[in-house]
Amino acid sequence: MSDNTKYIFFTGGVISGLGKGIAAASVGALLKARGLSVTIQKFDPYINIDPGTMSPFQHGEVYVTEDGSETDLDLGHYERFINTEMTKRNNLTTGQVYYSVITKERNGDYLGATVQVIPHITNEIKEAIKDVSANSEKFDVVITEVGGTVGDIESQPFLEAIRQFCLEQPKENTLIIHLTLVPYIESSGEAKTKPTQHSVMRMREIGLQPDMLLCRTSKRLEKETIDKLSLFCNVTPESVIEGRDVKSIYEVPLMFHKSGVGELIRNKLDLPESSENFSDWKEYVRKIKHPEGKITIAMCGKYNKLVDSYKSILEAFVHAGVDNSVKVDVKWVNTEELAGNQKEMLGNVDGILIPPGFGKRGVEGKILAAKYARIKKIPFLGICLGMQCSVIEFSRNVCGIKNANSSEFDPDTKAPIIDFMESQRKIKKKGGTMRLGAYPCTLKSGTLAAKAYGKTDISERHRHRYEFNNKYKSKLQKRGMIFSGINERDDLTEIIELKNHPWFVGTQFHPELKSRVFSTHPLFKDFINASKKYQERKRNKKSKKSK
Repeated sequence: MSDNTKYIFFTGGVISGLGKGIAAASVGALLKARGLSVTIQKFDPYINIDPGTMSPFQHGEVYVTEDGSETDLDLGHYERFINTEMTKRNNLTTGQVYYSVITKERNGDYLGATVQVIPHITNEIKEAIKDVSANSEKFDVVITEVGGTVGDIESQPFLEAIRQFCLEQPKENTLIIHLTLVPYIESSGEAKTKPTQHSVMRMREIGLQPDMLLCRTSKRLEKETIDKLSLFCNVTPESVIEGRDVKSIYEVPLMFHKSGVGELIRNKLDLPESSENFSDWKEYVRKIKHPEGKITIAMCGKYNKLVDSYKSILEAFVHAGVDNSVKVDVKWVNTEELAGNQKEMLGNVDGILIPPGFGKRGVEGKILAAKYARIKKIPFLGICLGMQCSVIEFSRNVCGIKNANSSEFDPDTKAPIIDFMESQRKIKKKGGTMRLGAYPCTLKSGTLAAKAYGKTDISERHRHRYEFNNKYKSKLQKRGMIFSGINERDDLTEIIELKNHPWFVGTQFHPELKSRVFSTHPLFKDFINASKKYQERKRNKKSKKSK
């Protein structure tokens, strides 16, 4: 198999937002369960080089890989579902393609040829498809998801490249899966196939024929509907797969498994015979759907209820909830409204998390949230900016540094507790220039962090420009702050904790990026466990009072 890679392409039709990323990750999980090595690639048609400079309101979270690439949030789903590390080769944008081609043209690589979309742009895309499985680790299956929908002008070069690629490969080496919407019209009581017919028609106009349809639907597809889709879209009836709405994204692999998607793919790609062992997935989903209890975590941010902006954190909550047999309910707290309302907005929660972010807006509210967690002994996790806010709060209210601040929020502050990293001071360009990717960290024995990880040497992913200012370290240590994780090479603070608090941890890195199905990040696991214990203590205290 290693010398004969198979390629699966995911396209979308009718509307965006149907869940191609989840579908691609779920198919990857099916194939992994059959013992195959799998990686997944995302084609993003936008002209940005990467999403690193895009607003969370526009694009959602920026997912950072081990090698420091800023990528689409779907790569987070890929890593969570198939537990395979993504790299810069797993996300390709139109901007990257054109940048590479123009650079080659300027270097004279095309020997005077007129540079055109075909063949130069499409060749660049085809090389990217091959490159993802052409390095040190060669994969049995490469899955490629094309962003947007068929018919988008931006995605045409990618679809044309896929057409050429499929033509150049043996037929049994490529498979096209089209994810589409089959809307159910309540007034007429029927599912409508015309939108899918039209999106497949557009595909066929450019020379692509789907081998399988994944049909998003709110109702069960009748045999008549399946037969109609089969006839008009030129696929076999068994290749029309019902994609019903489910409560948890982790049910999708089970739904595909039950529908025989894995066996269909095996037959179409001439893969070795093997069975899918999905007993662990079934048990995992059972725990998600039937928790023993429920806890509430306050998410104190400014992108209030923008779920995609905190996607990895929310999924880490699911993983940690499974490990602790609880459902984690998120209470969205807009920190711009927190002043004077801390008790009302935070008084009934079991844990407080301040997520990452950029900019001054809402920061003073985040500092108030950190103070409330510290004083009330509520379990606390601060991530990146969240850690920085907790350090500023401690400096102001415990150490007496009244004007403590970050130079990000006040460039003229006289007490820059958080300051520009030295390596960042001369950088002018915004894109791809932060401290990005995995860096080592040494943990102090006996700390909450060391107990959570069960070791002292770790590696975590970063995305930031500002760091804790070591000039203030001794002053904060004397008043009870523990610097429990250090990057020893650069002498950078990675984790802080507080003495005399049941669970208060801040991390400069992003632990949520490394939480997986069956492998919850240890800090999230411990944070939710501490929150569960805090809830139990509150109940016991209330029970004693009532007696």
